Parts: sequence; C-alpha cells; structure tokens
Amino acid sequence: MSDLVLLRRGVYHDSVSLMRVSSSLSALPGVQVAVVAMATDLNVGLARDLGFDVPDADPSALLAAIRADDADSAAAELDRLLEALSARSAPGEAAQAPPRTTRAAARSRPADLVLVSVPGEHAFAEAMDALEAGLHVMVFSDGVSLEQEVALKRLADERGLLVMGPDCGTAVVAGAGLGFANVLKPGPVGVVAASGTGAQQVTCLLDLAGVGVTHVLGVGGRDLSAEVGGLATIRALRMLDEDPGTELIVLISKPPSAEAAAAVEEVASSLRTPVVRALLGDTGTDLTAATGEALRALGRPVPQWPSWTPPAGSFTGGGPLRGLYAGGTLCEEARRIAGRGEFTDFGDDTYTRGRAHPLIDPSLRLEALGRCRAGDVVLMDVVLGHAADPDPAARLAPAIAAGPAQVVVALVGSDGDPQGLRRQAEALTRAGAWVFASNAQAARFAKGTA
Repeated sequence: MSDLVLLRRGVYHDSVSLMRVSSSLSALPGVQVAVVAMATDLNVGLARDLGFDVPDADPSALLAAIRADDADSAAAELDRLLEALSARSAPGEAAQAPPRTTRAAARSRPADLVLVSVPGEHAFAEAMDALEAGLHVMVFSDGVSLEQEVALKRLADERGLLVMGPDCGTAVVAGAGLGFANVLKPGPVGVVAASGTGAQQVTCLLDLAGVGVTHVLGVGGRDLSAEVGGLATIRALRMLDEDPGTELIVLISKPPSAEAAAAVEEVASSLRTPVVRALLGDTGTDLTAATGEALRALGRPVPQWPSWTPPAGSFTGGGPLRGLYAGGTLCEEARRIAGRGEFTDFGDDTYTRGRAHPLIDPSLRLEALGRCRAGDVVLMDVVLGHAADPDPAARLAPAIAAGPAQVVVALVGSDGDPQGLRRQAEALTRAGAWVFASNAQAARFAKGTA
C-alpha cells in the first residue's frame, strides 16, 4: 500500500464533479482511500487527518490524495477522469479567456439562473454577484452562514428574484434537472421544497403514477426557520402561481417554525393555484399520503405503490431498528413513523464535511451496515437520478447479502433514471432486502405495521 499526493494548479472543477471522481477512484480494486477536491483548508486538513503528507497549498489548486496497492495505476485513472471532465466542459468554439466573475459570465453568456457550486466560504460572494446581475440563483454549496442566507434572500425579495438554497441539492427548472435530479415526465404539478430528497420522493411517486412536473424549486432546509421566515418559499409559490402550465402546487418541508408557517400559509391561501401541503410534523402527514392527496386533487387515481419481496426468507422483524439514511427528510419521516430505533442521517453536514455525499459514496453507510447484528432491522434509503451513484446496488447488495441483519430499503427513483429503477430493485431483493418505492410504507413495514 502506497500514498500519492498531487497538487495541480490552474485546474478547477465543481465539488459535485470532484465528488464523483473520488467515488469512482475509491471503488477501484486495491484503492483504500481517494480524496479529489480543491485544496481548501478544509480539504487539505481532511487529507492530513487521513495520514497523507500534504504540503501547504493554494485553495485554487486541485488536490488528489490516493492510498492504493498500485498508486500509479490509480493516478492514471485519475488523469482519465479529469480529462473526461475537461472535455465535457470545453467550449465548442475557439477558446476564449474565461470570465473572472459571475456578473461577467452573465454578460457574455446570457442566462436566467446561476448555479453556485463552490466552497461554502466563497458561495455568498458569487450568489450576491448573480443577484446584482438580476439573475435567479441556486446555491448548491453548503457552509453558508444563516446571516448570509438571510441577506441573500432579502435582496432577492426586493428584486423579485428567487434564491434556491444554500445547500439546495435538487431542482428541476423547465425540464432541466439541477444537482441530484431524477428523470421526470413533464406535467401539471409544481413543487416547492425545503428538502431535496423529500422533493425526489414526491416527484418520483407522481411519475410512477403517470403525472409529471413543471418545475421543482428547492429553497434550502433553513428557509422555513424563524430567522429566514420562508422568504424563498413565498417567492417560489408566487412564481409557480403565475406559471400557466402549473395546475397544482405541492409544498414540502420538514417541521417549519410557527412564524414561517403562518407567513407561508397566508400566501398559499391567497393563490389561484391549489396548494397541497406536505409538512412533516405532529399531524401524522407523510410524503406518500401527500402525493395521494395531490393525485386526487388532479382527479387521478392513486395506484398501489411498487414493492419488491426477496425470493427467499420471511420478515420476522421485532429486533432493534436502525435507520441508515442518506436523505434528511426521508430519515425524519421514517423516524416519526417508526416511533422507535436509532436513526442516522449520513447526509448531514457532520458526515459530509470534506467527503462525498452518501448519495454518491456509500462508504460510511456500508461501515454502519457491517456493524449490525443478527436480529437487527435496518431501514435505509437508496436514491437514484443524475449525479447520484451510477449503480448503488453494485456495492450495497453484496453487503446486504453478507450481513446478518434484515434490511428494508426505500428505493426513490423514476422509471427514466439512468440506474434503472426495476434493475436496482431486483438486485437488492436478490441480496435479501425488502424494497419499497414509498419511504413511508418501508418504515411501516420495518416497524411491523404495514
């Protein structure tokens, strides 16, 4: 086993792309650790904590730290992956000096929306630059302070613009998926979501029922806090109300603050477009039930949601319940339904600082799964779509088959997703898992009340 540390100046790729590169390298035989990221203080510190000898570096440089049986072969694969990224981002016309600011880029390449995916300490400046240029903003980056978020959203409100985020992982705008996005049919439903995986659950269930979406507007998990007051949620509701293609709006959030809920409710009640609320809380509402309400409001039947049973064995349940989740809202929904057990949201900032999101890299969840014992019931989500793991069952299924626990999976995806919803379900059930398209149904099954 040998270590290789590379610093490459003049090379930049966004964090999502580099997370995918890290995940691809980590999955190679003989590779123990692979960190590929911009050389920010956080990422350099992470590499050093992993035992790599990393020199001081400029944050604008690209850092690669690899520990492998054959580090040279891993480095060659790194070169191939980075070359593929560069080829996808290279302009088709004659090379020109790239814009140095977001505002300059907006002038040279006219757009309506700016996607900000830079280290969190730089995201506020880029998002502010976009708003000053009169553009809507999706802030994929996390690490933006609450005070900065409030400042961004107040300025956006003054200018009639929308800020999606910070830490907005999912959006669909006029059919274009941004961040972690599923392949969805076009249709009459607009979604406002302070939850990425919550939006994915609802829109995927709608898609399985044959109903598509106009837009999915993420607003960030803190938007319905007392401090932010639902500023982006209110703006997004009004924008969808003005959209002639949107016949119904679904509003999705974890429990909102009382102040934000009141402000949002006042606006939602005044709209011409009906609004279905999927606000997790003490009312017992779950995302699957809200999806059914949306279908009935459209005059559509509510189908029996798909589920898949393993070919052998029977579910006995009753043991300790352990939730190993990648999606925060799905984790919260399952915890509330189950009413017992130990639940971990591996998508929380505590677990993603300096490493790939569990929708991309399952390593931490695989380690947790490996620690489970006979009699345990494991409840976990597998979320498909663009930017997510290209084949999650390839690594999860062997771990499920080898482990002693009973595993129940909430498989969130559409039939159009590149991973193949049915193919993933079949691979997971062959490994011995019980699989549900509905997270709420999966939680009730794991609890023993399905």
